[in-house]
Amino acid sequence: MRVAIAIVALVLGSIVFHLLSPWWQTPLASNWDSIDSALHITLLICAIAFVSLNLFLALAIVRFRHRPGSRAHYAPESPRLEKTLTFWTGLGIVGMLAPGLVAWGKYVDVPKDAAVVEAIGQQWQWTFRYPGPDGVLGTAGVQYMTPDNPFGVNPLDPFGRDDILVQGNELHLPKGKSVKLVLRSKDVLHDFYVPEFRAKMDLVPGLVTYFWMTPTTIGTFDILCAELCGVGHHEMRGKVVVEPRESFEAWLGQQESFNQLLAMSSPDAVTEMFRKANSCSTPATWGVR
Repeated sequence: MRVAIAIVALVLGSIVFHLLSPWWQTPLASNWDSIDSALHITLLICAIAFVSLNLFLALAIVRFRHRPGSRAHYAPESPRLEKTLTFWTGLGIVGMLAPGLVAWGKYVDVPKDAAVVEAIGQQWQWTFRYPGPDGVLGTAGVQYMTPDNPFGVNPLDPFGRDDILVQGNELHLPKGKSVKLVLRSKDVLHDFYVPEFRAKMDLVPGLVTYFWMTPTTIGTFDILCAELCGVGHHEMRGKVVVEPRESFEAWLGQQESFNQLLAMSSPDAVTEMFRKANSCSTPATWGVR
């Protein structure tokens, strides 16, 4: 009996804690309310299963407790019970997976008018690259990286010459404009995560990953690395600044372009960049055309 009471108390305590908990989702600041809907459906299905199974367990403990003179009915198989459990379990799994698959389909289906921004992760900082006035990001790859070309922009690609390079941990985005965020890693596995955007994606060495979103709220939000990437993992933080388009354009105009980086580099450094680019046997990792 005491075990049954403890189980019921656990169920009631869990419900109360969930309803009164101060730890909940951050306010949504992007278009991804469908991800919130998928999460709420998953929580609801799991809650129904948790409450139902534990209350049934408590009821079974009380109803079928040991009593002198009573014998348990031995029923090793029950096709009807197995079919019922299989049906409801399958229905619950479908209910949890379907909203997530719908949200994922939208998550990687980038609008044609979306802007493009590249985020590069390395132990333990973020850097960012924007297309220049031509609106096109030049090709890039780790094979082009040198101490004077940390972004790995292909110096032979004319589309990359006007690319805007941001070497700080601050990403600026205009409010209300869809953006495709292209992700690359210089070293190990990282993950770009902004809780308010409900958006996250792994940065995988040797691959280019992406997602898109539309910022809807002006403000400054934390960028977190959601993958354990070494002893400095906890320090790999950045900021997303969502601002009006006029402020964004003014900020972007103050940033350094790849052409300016080449102009400020020593002749030997520039020669090394082009030598390395000419000697590369593998093509650039990616480029937008």
